[in-house]
Amino acid sequence: MEQAPELRRATVRRAPKFVPFLIAGALVGILAAAIVALAGPGSASFDRSTVFGFFAVLLALPGVALGAAIALVLDRGSVRRSERIVLEQADDAPSA
Repeated sequence: MEQAPELRRATVRRAPKFVPFLIAGALVGILAAAIVALAGPGSASFDRSTVFGFFAVLLALPGVALGAAIALVLDRGSVRRSERIVLEQADDAPSA
């Protein structure tokens, strides 16, 4: 006697990976730090590499936060475009 296949419902959506957005945000912050260190006026008390290191730490954190915010906005948009599907269990036995 054959049983009716078990049907399950699921939601399918494309969600962004958060880590690449966080890394990209940190890189944007470090790039901004390089621009500030190289474009700013020179100082006798601070070397440009010291200024770069300070601003890299200072600007990488907001860059990570910006990357996270962008990932969250894209994730929220993917929830709206999600689809409901019906899954049916297939037999594992080969049909010969």
